Formats: sequence, C-alpha cells, structure tokens
Amino acid sequence: MRDLVLHLTDVAGPLRFAPYELVAVAAMLLFGSVVVFGFVLPVAGITSWLERRVWARMQSRVGPNRVGPQGFLQWLADGLKNLMKEDIIPSAADRRLFAIAPYLVVIGFVATFVVVPFGSALVIADLDIGILYITAVTGLVVVGVLMAGWASNNKWSLLGGIRSAAQIVSYEIPAGLSIFPVVLLAGTLSMQGIIRAQGWAPWQWFLFANPFTFVAFFLFFVAALAEGNRTPFDLPEAESELVAGFCTEYSGMRYLLFFLAEWGNLYVIGAIVTTLFLGGWQVPPLTARPAALAVLQLVTFFAKAYSFVLVAMWVRATLPRVRVDQLMTLCWKYMVPIALVNVVGTAIWMVVVPAAVDRVVAVAMTVGGAVLVLVFLRRVRFHLRRARLQPSDYYYSPFI
Repeated sequence: MRDLVLHLTDVAGPLRFAPYELVAVAAMLLFGSVVVFGFVLPVAGITSWLERRVWARMQSRVGPNRVGPQGFLQWLADGLKNLMKEDIIPSAADRRLFAIAPYLVVIGFVATFVVVPFGSALVIADLDIGILYITAVTGLVVVGVLMAGWASNNKWSLLGGIRSAAQIVSYEIPAGLSIFPVVLLAGTLSMQGIIRAQGWAPWQWFLFANPFTFVAFFLFFVAALAEGNRTPFDLPEAESELVAGFCTEYSGMRYLLFFLAEWGNLYVIGAIVTTLFLGGWQVPPLTARPAALAVLQLVTFFAKAYSFVLVAMWVRATLPRVRVDQLMTLCWKYMVPIALVNVVGTAIWMVVVPAAVDRVVAVAMTVGGAVLVLVFLRRVRFHLRRARLQPSDYYYSPFI
C-alpha cells in the first residue's frame, strides 16, 4: 500500500501537493470499500449457496436449484427476502443493545480484512502486529454475540450467549498458542512478513517446517472452527436444544447479519491458515508484469484459503454436535497442553537442529504429507464410485 501511495503522489498531478498521510488514508478507505463490497459480501453470500449445495450432495439431496442456474442466485433471493422482512424487536428486550449487537459482530468480522494479504501489494494495511491485531479485533464478535443473547431477554438466547463467551474465550488460548511457533520461525508479527519468510514450494511452508508446526496447524484450524461457532462446535446456536441460541429473537436484516459474518468468517479462517502455514500468496519466480503477477498471487491465495472453506463444509455435513462438557474438556485437557508443548518444542528445535537437518526433515514431511493426501483421495474416489453402484453390484453390502 505504501508503494501504491507513493506512485499516486508521483504520477497524479493534483496529488503531488497533497500530504502523504491524507493520500494514504484516502487510498486505504477506497481499497477497503472495494474489498468489503466487491469481495467480502459477495463471497459470504456465494459461500452460503455453495455450503447448501455441498451438504445436499453429501447427504444425497438436491439442495437449492430453482433461482438461477443450479440455484446460484439463491443467496441473492434469500438476502432480498430478509431485507424486506419486518425487523421485530421484542417488547421486553433491551432495544439499544439488541439493535447494536449484530453490527458489532459484523465489524469484528470485516475489520480482519484490514491486514489480510491478498498479494504482495494487495493489502489494506501491512501492520507490524498484523496477526496480533486479528486476534484482538475478532474479540468484538464474542461481545456482539453475548450482547445479543443478554439483550433478547430470552432464556435460550442467554444460554447461547453464555456458551459463546465461554467457548470463544477458551479456544482463543490454543489458537493463540498455535500462532507462536510460526511467529518464532518468521521472527515477525506482520502477516506479509510471515508469508515472505516462507516460499512457494510446499517444503518451504511452515506447515512442514518441523513436527511441532505440523501439529500446530491442526490445533489452530480446530480452534478457529470453535471460535467461529462452526459444527461440531455450534453450541451457541444449537437448534435442537436452544431453538437458535443467541439469535432466536432476531428477524429481518439483523438476523441476516449474524449469518453473513459466520459464512464470511469461513474465508477469514482459511486466509489466516494460508498465511501462517501454507505460504500465502507465494508463487514460483516468474518474469511477468506487476498486474499479471498480482492477479496470479490473488488467485493462488484465494484457492488455498477457499479450500479450507470446503473442508469446514465437509466437517459440518459429517460430524454431530458435541456436548458442552466435551467441548471444554477438548480445549483445556488436550489442546492447551499440546499447544504449550508445540511452543517450547519449536523453540528448542530452532536452537538444537542444524539447518541442513531441518531442510531434510521438511522435505521428508512434505513427501509424507503428499502420500497421505494421495491415499485420502484414492479412498474418496473409491467411495464416489461405490455410491454410483446399486447394492446388488457390491461383492458385499450391508443393505442386502
């Protein structure tokens, strides 16, 4: 962004005499508006459609298929329907807090995109404490959810809000501890700095840097799902026991905002995981124009990040919801101790293991990961082929 501002002040006549700080603020606001309204909101809406289609495919259903080709415009139809619905505020609710809560949730979600690096030059603000900023600003989400649950003056909403507060505060600890090994390796808290400390090849990613970061990757992803209230950790909503949890009393646009943040947060999780462990926007060294290179970096980053959105959809369509005691036991008895071991283990690894051995271990872990992926894909292919056959075509079938 700094290079872009300097370029604008050099080539644009009226801007040559404008203060650098003013041009920087204007550029960030303009780029931020483009990111939010041109990327974040459409991606959240399209993700809602895609998730319903993925669930339907995995559960042998059809899913939305009426509005637009393959039902693609269903997310627009649902959004317009919710915008036109009456916005009801219960008479016993705290009207001010009830009205403000959804906007806090959306602000906590949208503000993360300030430091998300879509490319080497495509970032609103490259803060020196970018990853720390993300962990801090997402705290607004739990404030909004708890505020919504309490202000609704409904027992189910209050229980959902309390669950959300306990859940998010608890899982922020293993999530934060899983970030530390990456920070130790990169030597910076900047999102761009963490990406630049990696390379484009898988054996240069922090995912395969050592066994401790490999485990930290899975810990962070699970903790991020829990913080985002995603299945199997969607206890604050818990439709089967709390009706809809913290958003039971909401309707219209405010109800829509909660789920806009939830679906959009899936991409945020994928973007953070991609930045920390998968090399971010790094691409092979190419001789290309800056515009073409920026597009290639954007596509690479988006493909990596959105793959985790699909994994989260797969998890939601597959796993049942856990109990509250199981949720807290998983966090405090298992994930927090393992995350602490990862931090200490990474620090010791950096001091004890020579660089040559470190590279050999990274290559070996990359090969092992590739083998596991191939075995998994082969198993998926087997089940897809098996699903197309009739039960009588199997050598053995439990349905016969």
